[in-house]
Amino acid sequence: MQNDDVIWSVLNGSFCSHKVQTKTQHFCRNEYNVSGLCSRTACPLANSNYATVREEKGVCYLFVKTIERAAFPSKLWEKTKLSKNYDKALEQIDKSLLYWPKHMKHRCKQRLTKITQYLIRMRRLALRRQKKLVPIQSKVERRERRREVKALLAAKLDNAIEKELLERLKRGTYGDVYNFPQTAFEKALNEEEVDTDDRQVEEEQEMESDTEEAAVEYVAANDFQESDDSDLEDYDKPEDESSSSDESDEDMSSAKKGRKKPTKSRPKIEIEFEREYETAGPSRLK
Repeated sequence: MQNDDVIWSVLNGSFCSHKVQTKTQHFCRNEYNVSGLCSRTACPLANSNYATVREEKGVCYLFVKTIERAAFPSKLWEKTKLSKNYDKALEQIDKSLLYWPKHMKHRCKQRLTKITQYLIRMRRLALRRQKKLVPIQSKVERRERRREVKALLAAKLDNAIEKELLERLKRGTYGDVYNFPQTAFEKALNEEEVDTDDRQVEEEQEMESDTEEAAVEYVAANDFQESDDSDLEDYDKPEDESSSSDESDEDMSSAKKGRKKPTKSRPKIEIEFEREYETAGPSRLK
């Protein structure tokens, strides 16, 4: 049989692993202690009938110890889940501890109140926005910076090697047999196609501009009419009238001396024709 007085005399007079002594009071670190004080009524080891309230992962449970289960340490404590509603949890404690001493009921209710209060505070703090202090690891940051610099250098070196190999391939350094990655080869071909297309577009634009410049020609209105009239007169007149035409040309030239010369040179037309009644070769007029 278990004797509570003998157990308490041993624990109080000698060593107890759960006891914490201070200058003013003694405390108990046993997880089933209902008040946290080291006393005869609050000791969970020296009382055959004992009850307490504990919290596990935000849920409150009522633990009850009876003398009938003292022979079975694995089944010593009866665990009962309490409701999240505070009033209903108090009613459950009253029903479970119906014939127990009043001081034990009161202490269990006090512990339930304390646990519910700190659970509410925990929920509020979790919902509130808080600043998180993150430690700065200078060594890790320096190491990452060095790795980034090395990676950039390696990437530049790879790009330079790729460009050099593609240039050699274009020049035909390796001949017909080569073994390059297919992606790099296709990329080079696409770039060449884009370059050729741009060049063709530029050449077409230059040709169009040249043709437009060649097609447009500015001629004075008086010069164009006079040149056409003189050419037609020379073509219609026979050879015996050539002297009169020369005289008229001299008169026209003497009359034109008083005029100002045009800014641009007069266009010239060269006509070659033959006459059947002449024995001489073809004459040429300018």
